[in-house]
Amino acid sequence: MPNATIRIHGTADDSIVDGPGIRFALFTQGCKHQCPGCHNPTAQPFDGGSVTTTDALWQRVENNPLLKGITLTGGEPFEQAEPLIELAKRARDKGLDVWAYSGYLFDQLLEGLPSTAARDLLEYCDVLVDGPYVQELRSYTLKWRGSSNQRIIDVPASLAAGKVVEWQ
Repeated sequence: MPNATIRIHGTADDSIVDGPGIRFALFTQGCKHQCPGCHNPTAQPFDGGSVTTTDALWQRVENNPLLKGITLTGGEPFEQAEPLIELAKRARDKGLDVWAYSGYLFDQLLEGLPSTAARDLLEYCDVLVDGPYVQELRSYTLKWRGSSNQRIIDVPASLAAGKVVEWQ
């Protein structure tokens, strides 16, 4: 779906907190999870943010030679899996890694929640941080996640093994 439209909350062109290395972080708009204590509550309404295209976002990735990868976060990126497939595919073709954050569990995404495109997007992800943010399980000592229930998953290894394999 080249040059698809997507509703976003914002971006960080050179994030160092959304996965290892310098990353292009894309904050999608819209999230059904409504986790208490969410670090990005203004990204929850589906009618907020702004609309852009995957080509416009990709141009910003292309213009940054320092990037190690892209991070799809939100909101809930798997609510807009279809246009994100194109970005993730382009990133992988360029040799960038793809991280995604989701309030859905890995197994739910495999089952096609919230849409069948969610499973397809997983195919282009290297790492998935899954599970809802749980305020009571929050810890500032956790790397790359906000609460201890969330897992950092090696997606290709998990798909090959047929079970969750934690990322190292």
